[in-house]
Amino acid sequence: MKLDWKKQEKKYYLPKTEPELLEIPGFRYFSVKGEGNPNDDFFADYIKVLYSLAYAVKMSPKSGNAPNNYCEYTVYPLEGIWDLKDDAKKSGNHLFDKNDLAFNLMIRQPDFVTSDLAEEIIRITLKKKPDKLLGKVVFGTITDGLCIQMLHTGPYDTEPESFSRMEEFAISKRLIRPVLYHREIYLSDARKTAPEKLRTVLRFKVNRS
Repeated sequence: MKLDWKKQEKKYYLPKTEPELLEIPGFRYFSVKGEGNPNDDFFADYIKVLYSLAYAVKMSPKSGNAPNNYCEYTVYPLEGIWDLKDDAKKSGNHLFDKNDLAFNLMIRQPDFVTSDLAEEIIRITLKKKPDKLLGKVVFGTITDGLCIQMLHTGPYDTEPESFSRMEEFAISKRLIRPVLYHREIYLSDARKTAPEKLRTVLRFKVNRS
């Protein structure tokens, strides 16, 4: 049976438009860290290198590199963990500037992707499509744990409105945020979708008080 996150993992990727609490287990990712304004041209290079690896895994049966337990699946969506650069945190300047952003972009991989397979995919991709960012890509498990999430519809710049609702929900449930960074999961292609129709999963970690 083909694995399709849109059908079999709806609770992680297709949440409601109202805040909800759930436990997120550990998932395996190719990820790459960077800094700066996501509206600048360089940002597309980070996305490109991740998709080059994701589709190398997807097409591995044709290249003879697929593991024995390979199964057909739908490529997972792009995700990003967003924070501020260390110097921006230390400055105490509360005026938001996208140039001060730090990010960890990632694409989840199926469970059959092991560390050894991931290393092989990176090696093969580096040989076929040399890219300096491939040297920054890491593969590993990331566990979000207890989180609040919701579906945000609209431009990225209006996300603070949804985050405010999530914060209010956290207060109502007596939950606290142990860290200020958050995760975004991009269900829409921003190059082909009108800003008002963009669909983005917003998520942040919480602890019980």
